[in-house]
Amino acid sequence: MPDKRVRLFRVFRVFRGLNSYSIDKRWLKTGLLLIMMPFAGIGLMHAQSPVLPDSADREAFQQLRIYQVMVAAFIDGDSSRNFDAGYGPSHHHGDLKGVIRALPYIKNLGMNAVWLTPIFDSSGGGSDDPRLDATGYFPRNYFRIDPRFGTLEDARELVDTAHSLGLYVLFDGVFGHHKGEVPPSPGGHRPVGPAKQVAYPASLAFYQEVATYWIDELGIDGWRLDQAYQVPPEAWQEIRGAVEATCRERRAAGELWGVLGYMVAEIWDGEQAISPQAYGSAETPALYSAFDFPLRYRLVQTLAAEESGMRRPDAATLEEGYRTHAQYPPHAIPNLMLTNHDLVRFGDLIERAGLPGKDHPDYWKRHRCAFSFMAANSGPLTIYYGDEYGEEVPGFAAKVSDRCWEVQRCDDHVSRTSGRIDGFSKEEQSLQAYLRELMQLREAHPALWKGARRNLREEGLIYADEKSVQDERIIYIMNIADETATAEFTVDELNATLLKDLLSGRKWREENGRFRIEMEGLSAAFLLVE
Repeated sequence: MPDKRVRLFRVFRVFRGLNSYSIDKRWLKTGLLLIMMPFAGIGLMHAQSPVLPDSADREAFQQLRIYQVMVAAFIDGDSSRNFDAGYGPSHHHGDLKGVIRALPYIKNLGMNAVWLTPIFDSSGGGSDDPRLDATGYFPRNYFRIDPRFGTLEDARELVDTAHSLGLYVLFDGVFGHHKGEVPPSPGGHRPVGPAKQVAYPASLAFYQEVATYWIDELGIDGWRLDQAYQVPPEAWQEIRGAVEATCRERRAAGELWGVLGYMVAEIWDGEQAISPQAYGSAETPALYSAFDFPLRYRLVQTLAAEESGMRRPDAATLEEGYRTHAQYPPHAIPNLMLTNHDLVRFGDLIERAGLPGKDHPDYWKRHRCAFSFMAANSGPLTIYYGDEYGEEVPGFAAKVSDRCWEVQRCDDHVSRTSGRIDGFSKEEQSLQAYLRELMQLREAHPALWKGARRNLREEGLIYADEKSVQDERIIYIMNIADETATAEFTVDELNATLLKDLLSGRKWREENGRFRIEMEGLSAAFLLVE
């Protein structure tokens, strides 16, 4: 660690107006706090002042359309860099070059961000199990790219290429546990406490440095936060404050990327746990975004079944999911996903529910309905790689529970299949085209990604919401049934006389004071109020 004279000189250099994003600036973030603490008479846990996101930041977060990649299981872009082992049915030869090759494909789907599972070096220290290492979730060196994924220059090329395509890049941060024997940070910090559960606030300076280092070094745009319940809310407040300060500095310096600072918590639990552990309170906000597990489970229960086999195909199930948001403080921005690397793919859940598989049109319609519901949700959304073409693992419909790890078919890693960006069937291409159309629709209509929601139908097999913002109103309707049904609304209910389908262009006029919208089985509509 540099001595205090060197650190103090760097602090004064930056204050004189020199804008450098070298290691000097990263030392500033920790060095300045350490220098000022004795004179300010304050503790580290009060060094940052939390502020709510301004409207521009909030809207940028809400517009996120994230494509999640599990790096080790995705695409082999460099045959010299392989794990050769891992959890899940993949060749596990995925690497950073493979992600780079996939970026135009991701952009073409209508996504505007990519989230990578952890890519930091997991070698050495503690158990050296390549299957665990391949996940990235047991890091040892937070300031080095795992050589089995690529090099620092590969990571830089990935971020720069993504930015050139208009894609944000989110890294995956494991800030509550590690593999053990973690080397010091460039600023001389280490995590403190047990490897399986680090201690806070003693580990705060280290993880603040991690969170800001990669923004300065590569210009990443934010973090997905693994097992966020391991970090106390007051520490998240401080880590977020450090990220926000870095982003403000970069904006002031004219940087276009590495200025978003989006942070989303993974707390795989219900709203009663997510609210205090991720969001904190309205008075002392921790993080602004967390994955919406409660609504996700209601969505798969409605259109397929959850992992346990529970199925509740009723519009009331979806409305029940939205009611969980009442538990969150006003600053909460839930992120809705359908699948991730720990959950069973939606295609397998369809079959687990005893519903027809890939050889039946309804399989693809159920995917379309799920994507439509996500597109109509105010807030960010995340698509897990493979779901866009209806991926499923053949033969996994019946839950495997007896020694499932021996055949790599356990619920918590079966979705880690090999990725594809070409060679698609007609049905797969059609589903991709529909998702692309939805993402373009969402981008063009703010009522979908930030509009206020008013539920119109929450019982039976027709679900309907009104989404509104300023002078735009859109009626979202989904027919959950597999047979044709009619959605009926009064003119007074909608305060409208003309509706236009934003996907087909078809128009409906009121007849005798009512609208009658005939819906094919397992279909959705987005109707603009004109």
